Amino acid sequence: MRLEELKPAAGATKKSKRVGRGVGSGSGKTAGKGHKGQKARSGGVKGAGFEGGQMPLQRRIPKRGFTNIFRKEYSIVNLQDLETMAGTDPITPEVLMQKGLIKDMKTGVKVLGNGELKVKVTVRAHKFSKSAVEKIQAAGGKAEVI
Repeated sequence: MRLEELKPAAGATKKSKRVGRGVGSGSGKTAGKGHKGQKARSGGVKGAGFEGGQMPLQRRIPKRGFTNIFRKEYSIVNLQDLETMAGTDPITPEVLMQKGLIKDMKTGVKVLGNGELKVKVTVRAHKFSKSAVEKIQAAGGKAEVI
């Protein structure tokens, strides 16, 4: 088999309908658009949200607030999740991704103080809550900001 011999499987392709090619073709004259009206004209079909000239809903409703384009979103890990990772030292964002505790790094990783930590461990993350730092240090570990 050669490159120029390749062709699609039988029934995979279909010839396009040639409209407006005379009355004998079966789809001549108005080319399947019927008589007159907005949809019969060239460029006649308006976009989504067009309401026939009436002020569209998305423009009638008042706008409020704003979106902060500089917002930072952190992947969250709780101390109870870190408790299950006993024997791993230090705990870094890369290790958390490998173990499946976080799926997406986002802006960084933030450790929250939900749960208890009984193992002495070094945790490296982008942010820590105050309670998380206190509990990590109480267990004899270290909380290092990356």
